Amino acid sequence: MKLRKIVTFVEDLHREGGRPVDPIARVAVVLAVIENPWTGQGFVADLAPLIDEVAPQLGELLAPRVAAALERPIEAYGKGAIVGLDGEIEHGSALIHTLKFGDHFRKVAAASTLLPAVEKRAPAGTVFDIPLKHITDATIRSHHQSVEVRVPDAPRADEIVIGLAAAAQGRPLARLAPLSTEQ
Repeated sequence: MKLRKIVTFVEDLHREGGRPVDPIARVAVVLAVIENPWTGQGFVADLAPLIDEVAPQLGELLAPRVAAALERPIEAYGKGAIVGLDGEIEHGSALIHTLKFGDHFRKVAAASTLLPAVEKRAPAGTVFDIPLKHITDATIRSHHQSVEVRVPDAPRADEIVIGLAAAAQGRPLARLAPLSTEQ
C-alpha cells in the first residue's frame, strides 16, 4: 500500500435546533489517501490478490485511529471510498466491502452489524457523506445519520480515499419513535 496522507476530522456539536446538546455530540472521521493499486493496469478481472494485500492494512491503520480520535465509546459507525478519475468505483468497493477491512473496525467498536457505506468516483475535493448506523442494531433510528467530509487535494486521478467514521451517540436531540411502533 502506498499511503500519501492521513486526514482526521473531529466534530463536537454543542447546539442543535437552538438547544444545548448534552453531552456534546462527537463524530470522528479518519481518511487514508492511497495510490490506487490497480491504476494503469487496464481492466483487472481478478481484484482478489490486491484486496488481500491492501484491505487488511487499511483496516489495521484506520480502525484504531478513528476510535482514538473519538475518545469515547463508539455507538455508530460507517465507511466510505472515493476513487480518483483514472480508477473504477469497483476499486474502492473492493477495498471496503471485505471482512479483511471491516472486521478491524467491528473489533475496535465491539460491533456486530454491517458497516453502512458510500463509494463513488470523483475528482479531488469532492464532498461525500459517510452514512452511520448503530454498531449492534441497524434498526435503531436515532443512530441513522451521516457525516460530510472532503479532502481538498484528494483523490488525485490515480488515488483512492478510504475512510472510517464513528459517532459517540445518535443524532443530537433525536426524537423519532422506534421502528417497532410502525409494525
